[in-house]
Amino acid sequence: MTKSNFERMLELAEQAFDYRNDPQQLNVNEATQKKLQQLHPSTLSEYNDGNGPAVWIVLIPTTLKVMELFLHNKITEQQLFDETNVDQSFEAVYLCSAMTLPEYRGKGIAKKLTRDAIENIRKQHAIKALFVWPFSEAGSLLADNIANTTGLPLYKRQSN
Repeated sequence: MTKSNFERMLELAEQAFDYRNDPQQLNVNEATQKKLQQLHPSTLSEYNDGNGPAVWIVLIPTTLKVMELFLHNKITEQQLFDETNVDQSFEAVYLCSAMTLPEYRGKGIAKKLTRDAIENIRKQHAIKALFVWPFSEAGSLLADNIANTTGLPLYKRQSN
């Protein structure tokens, strides 16, 4: 039996991030999704081809202070999320994750979803920076492209 796009996306997330075995990473469960939506409706984006999600994007708007702590390995990704409160003014956007099923890669879908989400967040918050913790070369290149097209500086966390 063929797996659904949803099942394939969950497998892709597990392979790419191994988040279940890394307590430093954010586990995007139902409670996490609820808080993300409270932070801003554009934190979660997906492209659905009619057969379920083919691209998922997760962004976390936060403060420059939290960004700096994260970039200098003083807090984990989970702590970054926990330290970000709904009632704050956001100055930075963390490019948390972008996952694309193989047959949809190279079509610009993740790029467009991410740019649109950042622009929506910028309508309500004075975003001054983007940051990322790259797990793949493709993710790093996507982050570079997003920074170039939004005109925002990009900061990258190095692995411990």
